[in-house]
Amino acid sequence: MLIDFLFRLLARLPLAWLHALGGVVGWLVWRLSPRYRHHFRANLEQALGMIDPAVLRQAILEAGRASFELPWLWLRPLDEVLAQVKTVHGWEAVDAALRDGAGILFITPHLGCFEITAQYCAHAAGKPLVVLYRPPRYRALEPLMQAGRVRGLVTTAPADFSGVRQLLKTLRTHGMVGMLPDQVPGEGEGVWVDFFGRPAWTMTLGARLAEVRGVRTFYIWAERLPRGQGYALHYAPPVEEAVGDLSARCAAMNREVERLIRQCPQQYLWGYNRYKRPRHARDEAPDNEKTSET
Repeated sequence: MLIDFLFRLLARLPLAWLHALGGVVGWLVWRLSPRYRHHFRANLEQALGMIDPAVLRQAILEAGRASFELPWLWLRPLDEVLAQVKTVHGWEAVDAALRDGAGILFITPHLGCFEITAQYCAHAAGKPLVVLYRPPRYRALEPLMQAGRVRGLVTTAPADFSGVRQLLKTLRTHGMVGMLPDQVPGEGEGVWVDFFGRPAWTMTLGARLAEVRGVRTFYIWAERLPRGQGYALHYAPPVEEAVGDLSARCAAMNREVERLIRQCPQQYLWGYNRYKRPRHARDEAPDNEKTSET
């Protein structure tokens, strides 16, 4: 299969080469795809106001690097991948929660190298981690994705009711769970809450999991270091307490994600259509604001 051959070929290259190649492809996609360019600019401007040209240029490069590092992260030996974590900030708080016997919920937005965070968390904690898994749009990628993610102490749970039950059971038995909070929910429940000041159909699962008795939540992201030098991991508990009804707790989760993104906006995946209105959304967006399906 061609995609398998290409991934295995790219995985043989040094990480620095892949980041350099990814930066070039990031610019090509930007130039050749008007739809991608539209979502990218609109989302960046929504978040930051007037676009800083330097941030825009770097974000285009980093989007390409995020794609081209995948073969290396999925197909290289796990110890080699973990060795690319050069510095870690804030793990001591996670370690304290583990010593207390708490269940741990790791929330990782599409910021920096989100693929490496689960493997490092499981390795550093020395215990299994279950991550929520949604099959890729391109089915040919699924065997590669699963091979790269389900190894070491990491397993996956499908993004359906059986998977949600698995995540809940894991947390209730003082285990560890990881999830991405900033995808438009493909199935299950969502609510309209603000994301950078604009209503976005937001998954409720993170807020529900954080309410499990005895669970402690940590927001994490892996900063991509320049010139393929590896990654710096950042861990932090929530800044604000999530209280109120489900919508209020989801809004608080979005604000936490916003705080992380503002730390390094050039490494967020702005090309994703975060504000689309999915067909299964139960209600209209606030103020009848309609957004595209694609």
